[in-house]
Amino acid sequence: MRDSASEVAGIRDAVHLCIDMQNIFAPGGLWATPWMDRVLPTIAAIVARHEARTVFTRFITPQDPEDRPGQWRSYFRRWQRATRKHLPPSALELVPALQRFVPPAAIVDKPAYSAFSNPRLAGALLDKNVGTVVISGAETDVCVLSTVLSAVDLGFRVVIVEDALCSSSDVGHDALMTMYRTRFHGQVDLVTAEELAEFWRE
Repeated sequence: MRDSASEVAGIRDAVHLCIDMQNIFAPGGLWATPWMDRVLPTIAAIVARHEARTVFTRFITPQDPEDRPGQWRSYFRRWQRATRKHLPPSALELVPALQRFVPPAAIVDKPAYSAFSNPRLAGALLDKNVGTVVISGAETDVCVLSTVLSAVDLGFRVVIVEDALCSSSDVGHDALMTMYRTRFHGQVDLVTAEELAEFWRE
């Protein structure tokens, strides 16, 4: 059941975290996420309303697998083609439809799934008295999931824009939507982009 309007109304002191909308995940990219084109206009519309309060994250792969610790090293040995040694630099850039918003939108680079794997992000948000993170981007069941759980652990209110997420797995996406509704009530709210436009007015 959808949260009532009264529960999700009044989004304030918020920042929009747009996760990993990069060329590597776009159609034709090495890690193409099929839904990206479908949600891109929705995300662009959110950014256009909140340019100065948007932070784009970029998943930055290592130059070489040996630059990362533990299982990440094994992961990038399997994905040598995704290391910066082999990727064209443009692969890790934001897709053009979103790059145009920078600045005033900001970019934060990260070495792992969660946006908060860059430790400077949490400090910057707290310094600005941000209490809520509005989340969109890719992929629902990987980097978005990791970011959501990190944000919950840090005490942020999390608002997920459910029609502004993309994944390469319908099953994974649907499972996460169910989990958020049933297991994180009071910490995570799900809204549509249309509802967000009503509830978040700067």
